Amino acid sequence: MAKKFINLHTINTIKMSLLFSPLKLRSLVLKNRIVTSPMCQYSSTDGFANDWHLVHLGTRAIGGSSLVFSEATAVSPEGRISPADLGIWKDEHIPFLKRITDFIHAHDSIAGIQLAHAGRKASEHEPWNGRGPVPEDEGGWPVVGPSAIPFSSRSKTPLELDNDGIQRVIEDFKVATQRSLEAGFKVVEIHAAHGYLIHEFLSPISNTRTDEYGGSFENRIRLLIEVVKTVRQVWPLELPLFVRISATEWADQGWSIDDSVRLVDILKGMEVDVIDCSTGGNVNGVSIPLSPGYQVPFSEEIRKKTGILTGAVGLITEAAQAEEILKEGKADLVILARQLLRDPYFPLHAAKELGEDIKWPLQYERAKS
Repeated sequence: MAKKFINLHTINTIKMSLLFSPLKLRSLVLKNRIVTSPMCQYSSTDGFANDWHLVHLGTRAIGGSSLVFSEATAVSPEGRISPADLGIWKDEHIPFLKRITDFIHAHDSIAGIQLAHAGRKASEHEPWNGRGPVPEDEGGWPVVGPSAIPFSSRSKTPLELDNDGIQRVIEDFKVATQRSLEAGFKVVEIHAAHGYLIHEFLSPISNTRTDEYGGSFENRIRLLIEVVKTVRQVWPLELPLFVRISATEWADQGWSIDDSVRLVDILKGMEVDVIDCSTGGNVNGVSIPLSPGYQVPFSEEIRKKTGILTGAVGLITEAAQAEEILKEGKADLVILARQLLRDPYFPLHAAKELGEDIKWPLQYERAKS
């Protein structure tokens, strides 16, 4: 009788949870599908990273996230949400960021950076200082946007960007991307969500321009398209490019999931690899139906209608929940924020819960079992 040989690789593949399966993105391989989301720390002075950022981001790498994103990192001083935001608008920012990326890469994770401009939502106090606009005599600055429409009644009214101002923003993203490469980051994400500058241009609620950057869908997406093009001029093709969008504004007459699908169809042909699918942030006071995984359906729809890889976000807190999202084809990555603030070692704990034997840091091995 002929012997039957068992393919151990096949068995291991079958047993492996999707959450802990690798994902190839261009020249990179993510060891699992858990990503540390960009989370503002409001802990910088003049845009500089410091020991807080090293420990915060480094801990998530040690904790098992395959990809660790910096917080929204301003491409210009006026692009900061608050005076305490991280920045990459000058060469002097590079050395400490390089220290952080070196640490992340030394601990079997990949360092990503989210490049951002806050637009009309800039020059705000840190959350623990009451939010609200920072007066210019207290270190604030004038804010800009596609149109002179403030975010809320207590917000600063933005100065409408002219064409020269728009071109400066595009150039700022380009130079920031070059600095990101020099700082050792291996993934760039363009922040086009949450009511910040690029999202403000996308939305007919915040963009009432009548020039080539306003009005029609094609005009309102123009800034993002031009930013993507200029970023890809300097970001190597062997490295992945993410774009974070707000898939809906939860508002009538606002940016919608249909708009998002239409936009992503275009981005897919522009060397964008992953769409980070969030929602909201541009319309003040809207009702958002918060519940576990409430934003996941948008990731699913964009993924299925465009074929692009997506990341799901929003109240994802449990290993089984994350596994189910992937198993049902609703996303390719789970991008966690608050859960990783509560538990930086969530990936290590999730692996145990799902029956996966993954590598722990050698220094922590004695606590594994």
